[in-house]
Amino acid sequence: MPPVSPKILNVPNYLTFLRIISIPFILFPLQSGKPNSSLLAAVIFTVAFFTDWLDGFIARKKNLITKFGKILDPLADKLLIGCSLIVLIGLDWVAAWMGVLLIGREIAVTWLRSILAGKGHILASSWWGKYKTFFQAIAIIPLMIHYSYWSINFHYWGLIILWIALILTLWSGLLYFIQCYPLLMEKSPKI
Repeated sequence: MPPVSPKILNVPNYLTFLRIISIPFILFPLQSGKPNSSLLAAVIFTVAFFTDWLDGFIARKKNLITKFGKILDPLADKLLIGCSLIVLIGLDWVAAWMGVLLIGREIAVTWLRSILAGKGHILASSWWGKYKTFFQAIAIIPLMIHYSYWSINFHYWGLIILWIALILTLWSGLLYFIQCYPLLMEKSPKI
């Protein structure tokens, strides 16, 4: 595991903040449901999601990993993806039950992380969790585009990828709970 840098204000964390700030610029055009607005939302989402890879790359390469960034980065991902899913459900472009499972898993794992933090443990992201986030984002892009361009039914392909993301989402959540069950059963330290 790379060492943790004490400096909070660094380029990777600025990129994470940028991802959070981009959310309204994605949601406002998306909620109209019009072709050009949906395409614009998908482009902004794609750029915002790229910053997730970029901030991690820079943090590892320049040794700028912070505890703050370890908390803020997955939170930014959850906000970006969760808010986008909520609007897609509102447009009836994603089934509500799928959104409930996807967002519900995020809430459950966030609860697990907070319980473990109270016991002095940090739940690091697993590779399954990273794959889950990647497939969720890759599904959301064509779902946002929604309309057919160049004879490609973007909505159809987005739904297929979302099914893969849903399977990975549930599987990774289950693995977190199985892995952490012994830690959950520990008594909390007395302060």
